[in-house]
Amino acid sequence: MNQTTFAVIGTGIVGERIIQQLLLNPDCKIISTFDENTQRLQDISNKYKLPIASSLDELLDTDPHWVYIGTPPNSHATLATKAANKGLFVLSEKPLAHNVESGEKMVESTKVANVLTAMHFPLMYSPAVQTLMNEVTNQTLGEISRIELHTYFPHWPRKWQQNPWIGSRSQGGFIREVFPHYFQIMYRLFGHFTFTAHQTVYPEDESLSEIGSVAIGKTETGIPIIINGLCGMGQKERLLFKVFGTKKVMTIKNWSELWVSEVDKSEEKVELTLTPKTLFDACHDATNGREASLVTFEEGLIVQKWIDELLI
Repeated sequence: MNQTTFAVIGTGIVGERIIQQLLLNPDCKIISTFDENTQRLQDISNKYKLPIASSLDELLDTDPHWVYIGTPPNSHATLATKAANKGLFVLSEKPLAHNVESGEKMVESTKVANVLTAMHFPLMYSPAVQTLMNEVTNQTLGEISRIELHTYFPHWPRKWQQNPWIGSRSQGGFIREVFPHYFQIMYRLFGHFTFTAHQTVYPEDESLSEIGSVAIGKTETGIPIIINGLCGMGQKERLLFKVFGTKKVMTIKNWSELWVSEVDKSEEKVELTLTPKTLFDACHDATNGREASLVTFEEGLIVQKWIDELLI
């Protein structure tokens, strides 16, 4: 079977991770890369022996199956529309766009062009999340009584993610960067939900992103939701996504660890045995007309609306 081809726009830290993952997948091939930072682009090209484009138009003219957009959110709508107008499938970083209005333009332009779309939500394909989804579907947790997300960042931007925009109020912050992953999982598990109250706290410097956010809400079936994010505190980085059931409580810790507890028993780490397909396996399947579990732009727009609401 022929390889699925990708063109990569944006060769920053996350873009480089995407490149590494694509190079490890025998069904995928990178045929072009582009970044306005020409020195970074050349360094990445030399490091991974990749072809580069001198312009966005040159990259699109290589006619890949998929265009990956790994640039700041305010550029997503323009880039996605240009790729879709060329008949190319579009894979976008999260969040979908700078705001809901731009996200709606992305959904509309790709729908008119009738191209496949996908969001870079790798968490959904992880063994921890897939195992949790199976447990919830099979009702082994009992009746679900609460959903909680807690994220603690001693540094924002995180030490490995220093760039000009990730800490800005206009483009960055943990609400845009981290919350979408978990909101998408919550949506897949429990459907739509609403926030009934929230508070987001910002520093005095109006150029900097939020330092704290709390929210309460509920799913359409009435399951309570608690969202809690904070940065700049005296502890190690820690992320907890918890689903409370009457029989079991399952927790995803720090992205990839799954823990379970039962009534009056100590919490135990779950041995993960599933080997689900990756996002790029799903892209390859979709390209070849097979069923694939992609997170479309439409779903990304649903998540975008929750993000915009918390940023108010």
